[in-house]
Amino acid sequence: MVEYACIKKREIKMKKFKCIVLDHDDTSVKSTPEIHYPSFLETLDVLRPGTTYSYDEFIKLVSDPGFYKLCREICGFDDEEMKVEYRLWREYVRTHTPDFYDGIPQFIERLKADGVLICVVSHSLSEMIVRDYNHSNVPLPDMIFGAEYPEEQQKPSVYPLKKIMETYSLSPDDILVIDDLKPGYEMAKKVGVHFAYAGWAATRLPEIDEFMNSHGVPILSLEDLKSSMLPSDIEK
Repeated sequence: MVEYACIKKREIKMKKFKCIVLDHDDTSVKSTPEIHYPSFLETLDVLRPGTTYSYDEFIKLVSDPGFYKLCREICGFDDEEMKVEYRLWREYVRTHTPDFYDGIPQFIERLKADGVLICVVSHSLSEMIVRDYNHSNVPLPDMIFGAEYPEEQQKPSVYPLKKIMETYSLSPDDILVIDDLKPGYEMAKKVGVHFAYAGWAATRLPEIDEFMNSHGVPILSLEDLKSSMLPSDIEK
């Protein structure tokens, strides 16, 4: 068993990572408030008229037990209804482009310019991730693992991290995962990769803060990305 590597926030600026693995939804772009939540409400209007969830309720359920179980176990969607949910979500995603959080594009640009690998592990489709990056003129990631992968290869599966390490000959200590939800944490923990919580996320709730704090996870702010984690400020 690989021991989980979780650095303290003050130690991040002392660490030179070779690869930053970013989540996409609500870590890089404002997906949940601008796309996923309103899309889910539309789905409920079609499949479960009269049923609704507040934004905070939706965030809690997406965090734990996760979106798939929310649909299958809590809402009781069968196989055909899951196809309807997916179709409605795809259409909403196709017609709505989320904004990046302020400072994230510049963070990625400076990392790439310094030779740091940027990989994305997300439950969004890779084609939509590429669209979002191109829309905001952000340099494309070196690798993307999206929702088109089989479910068993999506986070919290370790498949994306192992593939990244294999492709670029990296060790767990070379990588920092930044994510706003537990599946990213669980994925990093299984492989012994460093993890930090995206504290600027629209999905942030007291329960998530409590979980991250209880597990010793550093909670980052956008200001941390500007002042502490940019390559020019990291001790080589």
